[in-house]
Amino acid sequence: MFGLGRSVSGGSKILREVARLQVLMGIFDKMAQHRHEQVAFCYDRVSGLRSIIAIHNTTLGPALGGTRMWPYRSEEEALDDVLRLSRGMTYKSGASGCNFGGGKAVIWGDPGRDKSELLFRALGTFVEAFDGRFITGTDVGTVADDFVWAKAVTRYLVALPEEHGGSGDSSLTTAFGVWHGIRACADEVFGKPSLRGLKVALQGVGKVGYRLCGYLLEEGAEVTVTDISKANLERTTKAYNVKVVEPDAIYDVECDIFSPNALGSIINDETIPRLRCRIVAGGANNQLAEDRHGDELHRRGILYAPDYVINAGGLIQVTEEFPVFSRERAMQRAAAIYDSLKRIFAISKRDGIPTYRAADVMVEERLKEVASGRVYVRRHGGTAGSIERS
Repeated sequence: MFGLGRSVSGGSKILREVARLQVLMGIFDKMAQHRHEQVAFCYDRVSGLRSIIAIHNTTLGPALGGTRMWPYRSEEEALDDVLRLSRGMTYKSGASGCNFGGGKAVIWGDPGRDKSELLFRALGTFVEAFDGRFITGTDVGTVADDFVWAKAVTRYLVALPEEHGGSGDSSLTTAFGVWHGIRACADEVFGKPSLRGLKVALQGVGKVGYRLCGYLLEEGAEVTVTDISKANLERTTKAYNVKVVEPDAIYDVECDIFSPNALGSIINDETIPRLRCRIVAGGANNQLAEDRHGDELHRRGILYAPDYVINAGGLIQVTEEFPVFSRERAMQRAAAIYDSLKRIFAISKRDGIPTYRAADVMVEERLKEVASGRVYVRRHGGTAGSIERS
């Protein structure tokens, strides 16, 4: 016990140390909650970099995940975000059949004001220190050109511009995978994968939605589109014979398939009662506002294609950059999203659970199987590596 005669300044130091330890224990508690393996806090005085890198799980291979730049309100908010996102990458990699684990990096800063060559060189130095255990690229608030700066100091990058060795625009691969995922849904609900004669309400015709629209029409689907961007709509209507509705009206379109390809959280309390479809399947991220909305779709008999499975084409593309990118190989693996969804639907029926939960079960079963005879890749010199049993 501390004596009553201890000085105020000494007591303040003790209180600060206690508070520091409490924060530290809080971080370990958060890591333990979802079994994160590693969290690194990265600071560079010269560039002002404040970054957190989180590795969730490396059972399947090195952790892969983009770097998000965002003006967080606090360190705690940045930490919670990187922990959530890195865990999500484990499941996305696992569901897509990739031999990579889940990781993520966040930079605490304003992407419109705080970017600099020094900042991304500093980030690259920290990434390089992981020696291939963590591989990163773009995410919200960052673009491919930012990582050209980082490339000067690290080998462990994906999704660079094509002229710097990257695989380029991933929207084609993503849309291709979504199209095959929709075909899997059609087979499950209507008994055949063909989309001919089916009505699709397509929300969002940006990079992915525009390309997806082409695949759907080529197969003979009838497509109704919407977008908040007039430019996107003009491009789409010039290229394709589609019907256009106002953004909010898309939920009321009578259709077989509702395909969200824009904003997240669009499956919610307000929109679910308006849906007039048998299937929800599209390329948007975080489509369910809350997990319970996936439960509600299941209760209503609407088949939901889990977003992180059906839209994994972009992830698949960047994993195919090792050792040398092959567009053909990436497209073949994106087409296999069809098979991944069919396995999820089988698990959903086997366990009597919604498909969003069945997707997690599929990944967890894969992780368990691999961990039981764990094989991992130790990468040296960038992409080469030897497979060793731990």
